[in-house]
Amino acid sequence: MDLQGKVAVVTGSGRGLGLAYARALAAAGAAVVVNDVDKDTVDAAVASLTSEGGRATGVVAAVGDSEAAQRLVDAAVEAFGRLDVLVTNAGILRDRVLWKMTDDDFDDVVRVHLRGTFTCARAAAVRMREQGTGGRLVLISSPAGQRGNFGQTNYAAAKAGIVAMARTWALELGRAGITVNAVVPVAATEMTRTIPAFAPVIDESERTGEPLPAWLRKDEGLGTVEDVAGLITFLASDASDGVTGQAIGIGGDRLALWAHPKEKAVAFAAGGWSADAIATEWPAGVGAAPETYGIPAPQAPEA
Repeated sequence: MDLQGKVAVVTGSGRGLGLAYARALAAAGAAVVVNDVDKDTVDAAVASLTSEGGRATGVVAAVGDSEAAQRLVDAAVEAFGRLDVLVTNAGILRDRVLWKMTDDDFDDVVRVHLRGTFTCARAAAVRMREQGTGGRLVLISSPAGQRGNFGQTNYAAAKAGIVAMARTWALELGRAGITVNAVVPVAATEMTRTIPAFAPVIDESERTGEPLPAWLRKDEGLGTVEDVAGLITFLASDASDGVTGQAIGIGGDRLALWAHPKEKAVAFAAGGWSADAIATEWPAGVGAAPETYGIPAPQAPEA
């Protein structure tokens, strides 16, 4: 993949998955704007990328409002002359069960994940349309947004909304040559550790120093942050021209395309459905095979 001449902004790229994305883009030749809320973290990430031969600059900002989004776009243009790729990775967690989640818990997460994706994508789209040469919006979602997750009302809702925005913007920006895709990554990070299904496996790997087992990498698609970065590079490249409006999962050894919601079972009643008629129909008809929900715990294969 050759990204020479391209310029990318990666939000929340001071550490973890975001830094892996920034590093992969820089290694492929793109100039990168690194972003985080902590100056020392930003400076260290920029220094790391440049020491590896990449081109990078940094912006210290909390993603969410329009001013921060515009600063990121302006930094790309001022430092490197243009903007071709936006990766919206910034995020926070405020996990609580529903009856304990405060207004601030909900609003803080939605502001960074959902509103931050919106404001950054809007600012990037304006610049890309002005340039007239297309572009790439890569929006980071989560399995929690596809399946729900205990204690993550705010996070799951925001991540589900991000996929909906990707599909909507793919329609709106297609004529401008701007592709929009959502990435659903699974990797061993501090954020993934908060998911009860994955925490014990990650803790055990770190305790023993052993790599994640092969079955987990394949069957559950859980690996390292570097395992995810190749998809980001692909979606930033010309090789992904025409790939748009998709939710793509990656992690460990697994690459997957998520289906969009669709009707699974349908029944008809002339004149419409009464409550009693639905109660009769449901058990053996439309509701006979209900959908699962939640992220299942990894299950090691039997020896």
